[in-house]
Amino acid sequence: MSREGIRIRFKRPLRQTAGMVASLLRLAGLDWPVPDFSALCRGQKTLAVQVPYRRADGPLNLLVDSPGIKFLGDGAWQARKHGVQGRRQWRKAHLAMDPATSDIRAVEFTPSRDGDSPVLPDLLGQIPESERIGTVTADGADDTRRCHAAIIARGATPIIPIRKNGGLWKG
Repeated sequence: MSREGIRIRFKRPLRQTAGMVASLLRLAGLDWPVPDFSALCRGQKTLAVQVPYRRADGPLNLLVDSPGIKFLGDGAWQARKHGVQGRRQWRKAHLAMDPATSDIRAVEFTPSRDGDSPVLPDLLGQIPESERIGTVTADGADDTRRCHAAIIARGATPIIPIRKNGGLWKG
């Protein structure tokens, strides 16, 4: 494991990482030099990290959801206990995840007032055309003609529950 890998894995600043690596080398009986943390800091600016992509066998099966992320205002407990004070602002993170590898394959951020269904075609557009999609599983918010058409256009099978007020489509 590299110094940067150790720093990320143990969640330590560069100075502590340099000391930890020096201690590990001393315990191993190795007389190797360890760069000063300031050299590590300068080297970190030009470090190009390549995250390996783990490919699952077979077609890609996507799970799509849109959790809300609060970034301004009271927490839920405080609002319940003391009432809502001031503005609370949210953003939606629209995610498409591969359950076989737990990788997030596509992401879009929108204001909380925007719906889920207009974003699903954009998420599918982030997946390369060369990659075959087997199924797209989403919640009832994505049960629209546009979402179904976008999924079918990619050759995938939509797995979306019918909306509570849903019915059969004509034509």
